[in-house]
Amino acid sequence: MHYYLIAGEASGDLHGAKLVEALRRLDPEATIRAWGGELMAAAGAEVVKDYRELAFMGFVEVVKNLPTILRNFRECQADIEAFAPDRLVLIDYPGFNLRMAKWARKRGYDVSYYISPQLWAWHTSRVRQVRANVDRMLVILPFEEAFYAEHGVQATFVGHPLLDVVQQTEERPRTHVALLPGSRAQEIARSLPVMLAAAAQLPDEHYIVAGAPGQDAATYQPYLEATDVPPNLALVHGKTYETLAAAHTAVVTSGTATLETALFGVPQVVCYRGSALNYWLARRLVASRIKFISLVNLVMDREVVPELIQADFNAVRLTQELQKTIAGPTRDRQLKDLARLRQQLGRGGAAERAAAEIIKA
Repeated sequence: MHYYLIAGEASGDLHGAKLVEALRRLDPEATIRAWGGELMAAAGAEVVKDYRELAFMGFVEVVKNLPTILRNFRECQADIEAFAPDRLVLIDYPGFNLRMAKWARKRGYDVSYYISPQLWAWHTSRVRQVRANVDRMLVILPFEEAFYAEHGVQATFVGHPLLDVVQQTEERPRTHVALLPGSRAQEIARSLPVMLAAAAQLPDEHYIVAGAPGQDAATYQPYLEATDVPPNLALVHGKTYETLAAAHTAVVTSGTATLETALFGVPQVVCYRGSALNYWLARRLVASRIKFISLVNLVMDREVVPELIQADFNAVRLTQELQKTIAGPTRDRQLKDLARLRQQLGRGGAAERAAAEIIKA
């Protein structure tokens, strides 16, 4: 069969690559075309648009880049029609992919959605779009199946794909504190200086900044060369999972990385700082629906990892929380809770189960 996959972020490229491999195993005659990244290309998909040309973060950035986004959408539509896939597979990236699902439904394409958008946090009204336009929703968080059922959508929990990634990464001696300031330049600009200032207050630790895909060393260098940085500091690119596998503790910008860190069994402090406008909008949209911002706390439905948000994300508070996470009873509690979290996320093989659901439709 012919498959067309759309992923618009680094995490989508990673999980899309695992899905491509699974589709090719289960359907040896598969032809796969995609919007994604180098990982999906290496797995055997013909990638015609790199996700780094698509990633715009926050309300203001989206508005500023609206002409580019609309042009990308039209380009993708034309490419799908020329390819005429048997299966269209959308991977997270809701701003683009939910709209694509609506367009695809009108033209009779079979639509699968792998890795649900966080509609339970942001836009419960968008569940109607899923119900109307998606043939199968394949979810990776255990509570999402029940969420969709409450809204009249049949969803299948396939397990979390990060479990396979973690199992395939060799564990190493735990030697350093990992700093994960985000994957986009604006996230890094807001998070990394605070992380480094806090780390400088605990100079006996070794620190590694995990460089994100799509960002080169020049993005990080001005912050690493500042005066208020720890003495034992390194930037490592392209080895985030290896960095986490050897991390004793971590400071993580809110997002998928919080769950990745947790699955490696690394106690962490979660942080987030957005623009004033984006934060105000987020508060209005989600405050009444969710109590936490980190996936770790959301899955466990209680505070397992500390969250420092907006004004609370400062060097003084971060130093205090980091110190407690490096050693002591707070760290011990986190370690026990992270083991329970891993059990809740099921077993490995998420991509294989997702591929089987897509093929048998």
